[in-house]
Amino acid sequence: MTASPGRSTPAGGGPPGQALVGALAGRLQVDPDRSALVTVDCHRGHLDPEVATMPVEPETARSVVSTAARLCAVARRRGVPVVHVILETLVLGGQVESMANPFWREVEAARQSLTPGRRSTVVGHNLSGSVQTQLMPELGPDPSDVVISTKRRLSIFRDTDLEQVLRSLGVDTVILMGVNTNTCVLCAAFEAFNRDLRVVVVGDAVASMYGDDLHLFGLENVARCLGWVVTADQLAERLIGPPRRPEPVRAGSTSG
Repeated sequence: MTASPGRSTPAGGGPPGQALVGALAGRLQVDPDRSALVTVDCHRGHLDPEVATMPVEPETARSVVSTAARLCAVARRRGVPVVHVILETLVLGGQVESMANPFWREVEAARQSLTPGRRSTVVGHNLSGSVQTQLMPELGPDPSDVVISTKRRLSIFRDTDLEQVLRSLGVDTVILMGVNTNTCVLCAAFEAFNRDLRVVVVGDAVASMYGDDLHLFGLENVARCLGWVVTADQLAERLIGPPRRPEPVRAGSTSG
């Protein structure tokens, strides 16, 4: 289900973890009534080449946005909640709050870019109220979606409403898409795992601004340690059957 980074072949033959991943592939159960589709930082700050402050490679960004938008539409048709979690960086007293983090502070002081071969900024990334914090329009939000914009670091759970939302919806499976595979998405997978949630990552709907090597590492780490990595097509096949959640009553509707 994932491409494996180049490593030595184990004595039993095949890439490391291949037997485990293969054995578990058919055991994945995705119940639309117990699942939520969670997009991680699918905002313009990563995915819109015109304004991105920490840009994913443009062609990759287009592919991720297209795939994620298609899956959001499938999820909505199946009655699966769609939750968008977006990083916003606060400016407090004229100071950018993210600079409290020592690593990010030193990246800026050293005038280094986190995106190999492309310019990026930590201190100017996704400042609250900026266009960078806007969800990519192809993904919505739809009126039925939930948008959480209190993400401040790599975690989609820390000091956000996400856990309460998932609990209220009766969710036991989180389906993750977005950026970056090896940081925020991987962090989300760890934290969902620690909450005994079933973890599913859509491998062709995630990307990393840090490079393909870390993108592949993130997918491999999920597939061998935390949950399942599937393609968008594989996920769509599992989200089958009519939704059991009641349809919302719309204004002006009549019953026969």
